[in-house]
Amino acid sequence: MIETFLGRARATGEPLVAAFIVETQGSTYRKPGTFMLFDANAGRCGLLSGGCLEGDLHDHARSLLKSGERCHERTYDSRGSDDPIWGLGLGCEGLMRVLLLRLDASQNYEPVSSLIVAARERRSTSVSIRNERGETFVVHAERTPTLLICGAGPDAEPVCTFAAALGWRVTLVDHRPAYIDAARFPGAERVVRADAESLSKEIVLSEFDAAIVMSHHLVADGRYLAALADSDVGYVGLLGPAARRERLFAELGTRADRLRSRLRAPVGLDLGGRSPEAIALSIVAEVQAVLHNRAGAPFSEAR
Repeated sequence: MIETFLGRARATGEPLVAAFIVETQGSTYRKPGTFMLFDANAGRCGLLSGGCLEGDLHDHARSLLKSGERCHERTYDSRGSDDPIWGLGLGCEGLMRVLLLRLDASQNYEPVSSLIVAARERRSTSVSIRNERGETFVVHAERTPTLLICGAGPDAEPVCTFAAALGWRVTLVDHRPAYIDAARFPGAERVVRADAESLSKEIVLSEFDAAIVMSHHLVADGRYLAALADSDVGYVGLLGPAARRERLFAELGTRADRLRSRLRAPVGLDLGGRSPEAIALSIVAEVQAVLHNRAGAPFSEAR
């Protein structure tokens, strides 16, 4: 993660280079505002292309660090019929302008530090960066999605792993002490021991964009759902078949009406597969689609 990579540099005081996409035309892998980090050695974090530009960017990042200059700009244009970029034949039909910006400990690694703090505090922000010609670009950063997983069983591990890989901030909660082992969930921000009926007392539910209920314990799942029904969490997923959902709804009484429009049960997209990892993929894919207001349809069917 970007925050971890920056933290390692901060501990030693070494300078870094941030590569920001400042303009795109046509088809490109990432869009303006996306950035990645490079150090003076072999370290890098993030991705601006499908992997075809990063080597060249790292070479220029090293040169920037050696020169002591503040910034350097690169333009990658694959719109020509021959697509001659280093003989790779990218064929992407797009143009990408990238501004490489030196980050120093004496300047608190700005502006990247501000972007990371905003993400941690769940707020959007904007920063301005300038190239050597004085041209100004505004980088917008959206707040980081937050996910609450209610139930820390073995099948919650890949859900946490996938969500963390997307950069989400993940919290797990479980009423069973034996399941509260942070070592099993290295991507989680918090792993909390709490009784299901006291969920809203232990966790600030308004902090979360989405919640997955997957304790495999009928009574506990009902109590988790009751707490979420009284919250404003926009997406609530419930693991298990439709018959189980209806049984839980019957036990929720009037609370079910407050939850029904937000509940996805059975949770997940129909992707196929029965392994814990396949189920986790379908769950996280659905949350991703809902948070971004997408239908989850194939790109090949897009018009």
